[in-house]
Parts: sequence; C-alpha cells; structure tokens
Amino acid sequence: MTNSLEPTSHFSTESPSAPAWRWRLEDAAGSEVAAEGIGSPEFPSQSDAESWVGETWRELLDAGVDAVTLFEGDREVYGPMSLHAS
Repeated sequence: MTNSLEPTSHFSTESPSAPAWRWRLEDAAGSEVAAEGIGSPEFPSQSDAESWVGETWRELLDAGVDAVTLFEGDREVYGPMSLHAS
C-alpha cells in the first residue's frame, strides 16, 4: 500500500466554482462607476479583494471613485465603504 502525501480533492476548502469576490466602485451618489485604467478585477478570496482595495484606494479616489462595496458573487458582503479620510 502506498501512502501519498498529496491532499485529495475532497479535502479542498475552495471549490473551482466558488463565486468570485469583486468590488462595486461607486460615486458620491452611490451609482456604479468605472475607474479609467484601473478597473475592478475579480478575486479568489475576500482577503485578496481587501488587499487590492487597500493598495489601490488612492488611485481609485483620484479616478472619481468615492466608495466601494464588496460582493461575493451576487451577495453583498459589506459597504459602501468610503475611500475618503474621515
């Protein structure tokens, strides 16, 4: 009998069909906007999405984005979250 150290797929915590995480970029009125040259990519995890917005919030603000709302697939997770210093 051979004992493999490779994990089996049924122990995976992430499904290949798991919904992607994404940010909805919003203006001051709460309408969805596009950030020229930046976009809003999809992410495999909440942590990746939050890291991205933490790294790009200044560029988003400069591109006319006032707030962001986080979604997992179609489910709103939280937001809107202002990009302006309070």
